[in-house]
Amino acid sequence: MRVLQYVGLVFFALLLTACGDKASEPLSEEKVVVGVTAGPQEQIFNVVKEVAAEDGLEVELKVFSDYIMPNTALAEGQLDLNNYQHQPFMNKFNEDHGTDLVAVIPTVLSVMGVYSEKISDIQDTPSGAKIGIPNDPTNGARALMLLEEAGLITLDEKKRDTATPLDVIDNERSLQFVELEASQLPLMLKEVDVAVINGNYAASHGLTLTEDAIYAESTNSQYVNYVVVRKENEHDPVIEKIKRAYHSERVKQFIEEEFQGSYLPAW
Repeated sequence: MRVLQYVGLVFFALLLTACGDKASEPLSEEKVVVGVTAGPQEQIFNVVKEVAAEDGLEVELKVFSDYIMPNTALAEGQLDLNNYQHQPFMNKFNEDHGTDLVAVIPTVLSVMGVYSEKISDIQDTPSGAKIGIPNDPTNGARALMLLEEAGLITLDEKKRDTATPLDVIDNERSLQFVELEASQLPLMLKEVDVAVINGNYAASHGLTLTEDAIYAESTNSQYVNYVVVRKENEHDPVIEKIKRAYHSERVKQFIEEEFQGSYLPAW
C-alpha cells in the first residue's frame, strides 16, 4: 500500500511539473486566442485578424459582454491575450485579484463622453440632476474627473484617481450620482438626466461624440486601451506580430473612418 501511495505521489508531482512547464511556454506564433468586448473592440480586432493572417498568424476571437471575465479568462489561461481595457483598470484588477497581467501594446483611446436626452449643453445641467456613472472603480473615477473638468463638481485632490461620489467635496448643484454597470448606461439614458458613457458602449448603441455627446474628455488621456498578456508572455515573439498587425495603416484607417472620433488610434 505504501508503495502504491509513493508511486501516486511521484506521478502527481510529475504531472504538476509538466503543467508548470506548459504554462511557462511561449505563446504560439501560429495561433492565438484573444478576448475582446463586444462592439468596437471586436470590430477593430476583426480587421487586425485579417492583417495578422497575412503574416501567418491565426487569431481566434472570444467576445465578452463585461469588463471582468476577459481578465479572469486570461489569468486562468483560457485566453492568450485580451484587448479592451486601459492600464488603470488593469492595475486595479491585478490588485483586487492577485493576478499579474501586463499591458504590452497601446491600441486605441475609447473616448468617454457625457450624453443626455434632456439637455444639449452640459452647463445646463439642472440642480438635483441624476447623473449616471460607471460603477467599476477606475471608470467611475474617470467619469467623476470628467464632470470635474466640465466644472460641475470638485473632487478631493488626494483621491482623484480613485474617486467615488463620496470624494466629491463641492457639489453646488446637488447632483445625484447613480452608479450603474457601464454596459447599462446607454439603456438608462431615459431614466437619468445625464450619463457618462465609455466609448465602446456608446458606439454599440449608436451614440457618437460628434452628434450626440454634450461633453467629452480630451485626447490627452491616461485611459488608452492596451493589448494585455500574462507577465510570463510579455516578451514572446508573437507579441511583435500582433503589434505589427494592430499598428498597420489598414487598421488605423478603419478606426478613423468607422468611429469618427469616438475611438482614436493611440500609436
